[in-house]
Amino acid sequence: MTTTQDSLPHLDMPIAPPPRLRSLWRNTDYMLLWSGQTVSSIGTGVSGIAFPLLILAQTGDAAKAGYALALRALPYLIFSLPAGALIDRWNRKRVMIICDAGRAIALGSIPVAYFFGVLGLAQLYVVATVEGTLFVFFNIAEAACLPRVVPKEQLPAATGQNQATDSIATLISQPVGGLIYGLNTMLPFVGDAVSYLASVISLSFIKAQFQGERSSEPRRLGVEIREGLSWLWQQKLIRYMAFLTGSANFVFGGSFLIIIVLAQHMGASPFTIGLIGSIMAVGGIVGSIIGATIQRRFSFGQVIIATLVVQAVVWPLQILAPNPFVLGAIGSLIFLMGPIYNVVQFSYRSALIPDRLQGRVNSVFRLLAYGFIPLGGALTGILLQYFDTTVTILVFGVVFVAAAIITWLNPLVRDAKPLTAIAATN
Repeated sequence: MTTTQDSLPHLDMPIAPPPRLRSLWRNTDYMLLWSGQTVSSIGTGVSGIAFPLLILAQTGDAAKAGYALALRALPYLIFSLPAGALIDRWNRKRVMIICDAGRAIALGSIPVAYFFGVLGLAQLYVVATVEGTLFVFFNIAEAACLPRVVPKEQLPAATGQNQATDSIATLISQPVGGLIYGLNTMLPFVGDAVSYLASVISLSFIKAQFQGERSSEPRRLGVEIREGLSWLWQQKLIRYMAFLTGSANFVFGGSFLIIIVLAQHMGASPFTIGLIGSIMAVGGIVGSIIGATIQRRFSFGQVIIATLVVQAVVWPLQILAPNPFVLGAIGSLIFLMGPIYNVVQFSYRSALIPDRLQGRVNSVFRLLAYGFIPLGGALTGILLQYFDTTVTILVFGVVFVAAAIITWLNPLVRDAKPLTAIAATN
C-alpha cells in the first residue's frame, strides 16, 4: 500500500493519546483463565517430578523413563495438524473443559490402579500418551483463545504473566512434589487430578467468546489444514522460529531427566531434587517478569539471539557442578532465558495470525516446535543409559551452539519489525 502526503497528519494537528487499557488484573475472564491454569500448573509440576521417579523406582532404567517423556510428547507429531483445524471449527472453551476433565480421569487412574495392586509400566505409558494427546488439543485451544481474551497490545504482558505463573508453579510444586512423593508415591497424582478439575470449574465461568464467527462454512479437513500450513510456510520468519523453537525443545525434552540422574549420582533425595527444580524455577520467574519489559526495550532479533547465546554458553557448565545446589543455579540461568524467548516469540506470532487461522497456524507451529520433544526425551534416556551424563550434555550442547550461530547470521531475525508496528497494522 502506498502512502500519500494527504494521508499524513499535519504537524500542528493534536494527536489523540491511545486509549488506556484495562489492567489484566481487572479482566475477569483473563483472571479466571489464569487462575485455573495456575492451579493446574502446580498439579502438573507435582506429578511431573513424580512420574520419572516412579518409573525409575519400578525399573531402575533411565531409558524407560525417557520413553515415558517421549510418549507424552509424541501426540504432537500425530494430532497437531488435525487438532488445529478442528479447534477452529469447534467451541474452543468446550474443548478445553473436556480435555482437562479427561486428564483428571487419566491421572486419577494411577492411584486407583495402585490401590488395587495392578499398576504397571504399561498403564503409566498409556496415561502419558492420553495426557499428551489431550494436552495437544488444550494447548492449541488456549493459544488460540488468548488474543480473544486480552487486547493485542497486552499480549506480551499476558504472556509474561502466564510464563511467570508456570515458573512460580514449578518453584512451589517441585519441592512439594518430591516431598509428598517421599511420603506417599500416589499423592502427587491425586493432587494433579484435583488440579485439572479446578481448571474445569474456572473455565466454566468465563464469559468471553473464545473465537469469532466463521465467515464461511467448514470445508474438508484436509483443505483447512493446508490453509494453515500454507499461511505459516509463506511467513518466513514465523517458519524459521518454529524450527528454532523445535531445536531448543529437542534439548529440553529430556533436560530434567538429566538433572535427576546427575542429582542422584550426587546422592540427592527426591526432596532435594525438588529443591533443584525450585532453584531453576527462580530463573524462570525472573525471566517471565522482565520478559515484557525487555520486549519493549530491545528489538525482536536482539532478544532472540541473546537468549540463545546465553543458553549455549551456560548449558555445558552442568558437567562441572560440584553439588545439587550449584547444579540448580546453573539450571536457573538456563531457564531464565526460556520465558524471555517465549514472551517475545509468542506475542509476535499471535499478533500476526488472523483469528480465523489461530488454531490451524498454532497447530502447525507447535507441530514443528514440539515435534522434536519426543525425540529429545527418548535420545536423552538412551544416552544416559548407555553412555553417561557428560556425553549426554555435550551432545545436546552442540545443538544449542549451532542454533545460536545460525540465528545470529539470519537477517530475518535480526531485521524483524517491532511488535508495535504489527499491532498498529492489525
